[in-house]
Amino acid sequence: MPPKHIVSAAAIVRNELGDILLIKGPRRGWEMPGGQVEEGESLSQAVIREVKEESGIDIEVNKFCGIYQNAEKSICNTLFLGKQIGGVCTPSEESLEVGYFPLEQVKTMVTWGNFLERIESCLDEKQHPFYVAF
Repeated sequence: MPPKHIVSAAAIVRNELGDILLIKGPRRGWEMPGGQVEEGESLSQAVIREVKEESGIDIEVNKFCGIYQNAEKSICNTLFLGKQIGGVCTPSEESLEVGYFPLEQVKTMVTWGNFLERIESCLDEKQHPFYVAF
């Protein structure tokens, strides 16, 4: 049987105050917006679409940060830095709440798995590009 891999793309989006865009998902709580890359879609197209679908925010992608690979589950999560260029924070079917939060608050809100570590890796540009397997 051929391998079944999932590729996802997520973005750290900061506003002019440096606050970070988070969505509150029904399963994992607060996290950065992102999701699966569809067939025929580039990573940057996927992250722009996912951020818009989950948060209502239009972004441009500024930088590729790195990859977190969940080897056991065959998931590669690609991470980007993005900048808001339009839209307004709007919850969706995938997000119960959406908003921008200061980093200190983000550190207490994001509790699922290594999601906070992913955010911190993206914010530390000295680490780019990174590859983390777990």
